[in-house]
Amino acid sequence: MRKIVFLTGTRADFGKIKSLIQSVEDDIGFDPYIFVTGMHLLHEYGYTLIEVERCGFNNISTFHNHTDEATMDLTLAKTINGFSEYIKEVKPDLIVIHGDRVEALAGAIVGSLNNILVAHIEGGELSGTIDELIRHSVSKLSHIHYTSNEEAKKRLIQMGELEATIFTIGSPDVDIMFSENLPTLEEVKKYYQIDLDTYAIAMFHPVTTEIDTISDKANQFVEGLIASEKNYVVIYPNNDLGSKHILEAYKKFKDNSRFKVFPSLRFEYFLTLLKKANFIIGNSSAGVREAPYYGVPTINIGNRQLNRASSSKIINISNQKIEIQLAIDSILPNRMEKTNSYGKGNSALLFLNSLKSNAIWEINHQKQFKDA
Repeated sequence: MRKIVFLTGTRADFGKIKSLIQSVEDDIGFDPYIFVTGMHLLHEYGYTLIEVERCGFNNISTFHNHTDEATMDLTLAKTINGFSEYIKEVKPDLIVIHGDRVEALAGAIVGSLNNILVAHIEGGELSGTIDELIRHSVSKLSHIHYTSNEEAKKRLIQMGELEATIFTIGSPDVDIMFSENLPTLEEVKKYYQIDLDTYAIAMFHPVTTEIDTISDKANQFVEGLIASEKNYVVIYPNNDLGSKHILEAYKKFKDNSRFKVFPSLRFEYFLTLLKKANFIIGNSSAGVREAPYYGVPTINIGNRQLNRASSSKIINISNQKIEIQLAIDSILPNRMEKTNSYGKGNSALLFLNSLKSNAIWEINHQKQFKDA
């Protein structure tokens, strides 16, 4: 039986890999382990370890890696130390990581330096901020790549990755997006005590390369939402450098009945809210990835999703209050055209089938570079 370790550091990456973990959990040929760290263990951000535990997975371990939002390098170092001790105990055959967070980078470093196969979910993507540097670094430290589409696969090949090591499976969260087990909107509103008839979703994350202007941009964002006189479900940012400025700006929502603010939402509940929202506004990847699948309009602010927005129906604007107001006023009641740019909802099946093939386990642990 092959041991597979999944590393998760945020509510977002867990939503992406949850269906993959479940597919492995249900197969007698594999023994999955889950290393939970990062934002999952921060009470300020909803202590989402609870959401991982609620899934009923076996072999869940936790590690507190947080230092301070201004010391991402030290958080990386601490994660490397903790994860290194963990994998020496578990002795996995494969480490699975997702995306572009420091936790993923730590997982790739530990795996590659300990001669363990590393599989990277959703490499080859484009975005702004420090995520771009981390994501491509993780790809170069990984042996196996599970991409969301052919464009991402082509970028990895441009980076010198061997085509035989790249498997296009789509974005795994799409599996959950169209699940028959999503809660109803009534259930979600009751669970979170949301008494808004209509609403939009607001999610604004720090752009670490713009730290000097984050406070101003966060306040422009908040003031633009307040001035719009619409209802919003607001979700906390991730805990990257600058998040404290955003949380400080969010204090302006206090005692305003048009705003329901949450540190975090259960992924399935978030999807139901998104599916029924009038629009989503901010700079979350949910606006350029999940929202188009549901045909929900997106107002994408600033550079965080630079080069990532693929739909012509997404409104891209700056962080200025006046632009935010104009964009909100321009949203039409009809839904935008739906997309299937990131798979068909069968990522977990494609992932599991690849693990059952000999090709994966015969991949050379010594990294190869393919010249163009």
